[in-house]
Amino acid sequence: MKTSTTQNVFRAILGLLMITAGIGHLTFQREEFQAQVPRWLPTSDAFMDFVVVASGVVEILLGLAMVLLVKYKVKVGIVLAIFYVLIFPGNISQYTNGIDAFGLDTDLKRFVRLFFQPVLILWALWSTGALKHLMNKQK
Repeated sequence: MKTSTTQNVFRAILGLLMITAGIGHLTFQREEFQAQVPRWLPTSDAFMDFVVVASGVVEILLGLAMVLLVKYKVKVGIVLAIFYVLIFPGNISQYTNGIDAFGLDTDLKRFVRLFFQPVLILWALWSTGALKHLMNKQK
C-alpha cells in the first residue's frame, strides 16, 4: 500500500511516541502507568507491575515495527489499532475509578482523555495505509 510522505512522517512520529511510552512503562513512568491497569483485574502490586512492564515491551515492539517494518506497515497499523482498543478499558477504569495520573487529576480531564483513544486508532490506521486498505476491502 502506497502512503504519502505526510503519512510516513506521522507513522514514524507515532512509532517514536510508542517507543517513548514503552520506555516510560519500564522506567520513569512505571508507577503512573499502574493507574491505567483496569481495576477489574487483580490489583496486587506484582500483577499490576507485570501488566505495566508487559504492555511497555509490547509498545516498544510496536513502535519499532511502525518505524522499521515498512514492508508490513498495513499489518502493523492494524495490530497497533487493535492494541489501542485492547488497552482502552484501562483509560475507562482510570476515569470511572477517579485515579490521578499523568496530570489527569479531575474527572473532566480523565473524561476528555477518553476521546484521544479513537484519534490514536485512526492515526495508526491512516498513517500506515491500513485505513485505505480496509476501506478497499469493503468494496
